Amino acid sequence: MIARRAAHLAAALCLALSVRGQPAPGASGFNSFTVRPAFHERTASFTLEPEVKVEINAPAAPAPARKTVLIFYALPNGNTIGQTIGRKLQPGDDWHFDIQHIGAQTRFLRQALPDRNIVVVYLQANQRSWPAWRKKHGDAPIPGLLDSIRKIVAAPDPEIVLGGHSGGGSFIFGCLNAATNIPDNIVRLAFLDSDYAYDPALGHTEKFQRWLEASPQHRLCVIAYNDDTALANGKPFVSASGGTWGRSHLMLADLGARFKFTRQTAGDLETDTALGGQIKFLLMANPEHKILHTVQVERNGFIEAMLSGTTNEAAGYQYFGPRAYEKWIKKGQN
Repeated sequence: MIARRAAHLAAALCLALSVRGQPAPGASGFNSFTVRPAFHERTASFTLEPEVKVEINAPAAPAPARKTVLIFYALPNGNTIGQTIGRKLQPGDDWHFDIQHIGAQTRFLRQALPDRNIVVVYLQANQRSWPAWRKKHGDAPIPGLLDSIRKIVAAPDPEIVLGGHSGGGSFIFGCLNAATNIPDNIVRLAFLDSDYAYDPALGHTEKFQRWLEASPQHRLCVIAYNDDTALANGKPFVSASGGTWGRSHLMLADLGARFKFTRQTAGDLETDTALGGQIKFLLMANPEHKILHTVQVERNGFIEAMLSGTTNEAAGYQYFGPRAYEKWIKKGQN
């Protein structure tokens, strides 16, 4: 009993430190968290070298007995952190504030997973492009960036998720490239129409395989649509192999040579699963040649990417259905 109370006190101390915050090497402008009463959240914004803007969103009062899920979310090309978080549009607002709503989808997840402290870390390259950032800085700094942020959050033994939309997937592959193996404490990899950088020649397939086989808690979710047939101003804008449709099918074929997949089709959506749901591909056909790149995220894509393969999958929401998070969208700019 004494040992158990000591463990709880230690966990509480770690979480209390996370409220106050611990500066990490290279963190500029970080002092403490600011409480946001509207949704019982606290946030902190700062920069990390080299050239990374960071915003952490955490519960205002994390429960010491709950496990922390630490989600690193790499932003899509051209978007700011504020636009990615989202809000109800105000007169004069840029339309980008109403197309992702990762903030509101995170609040949905907190309701769906009451046994977890869910912390989201938004990662924005100064260039607003992770492919451009990696071209300039390489992959070597990425593990250090993640470790610095983990120390600031200060949660004991968190479950780590790497996710990203569009060019944000480049950040995830940069992390994979910087390590021989995917670390065991990474429990989920989530590609929201973002696996452009998948390359079996760089050992990605083997790293996925070893990581997936290492624990039944490791999950891979890949969401994509047929961008090969999408038209902008009446013309295609990605190649058959270079878009996420081509990359996702290549990844699916490579993993299919190692794991047995089951396929289901409902309307335009093809779902391929393996290892009892540990691996899940959601591939949307595009007979009307639309651009669905961000629509997939807006229509509960982030929620699906975080819950796929769990008992909470499809509970209270439908992937590519109506917004299930409408009541959690922030009003105003603060």
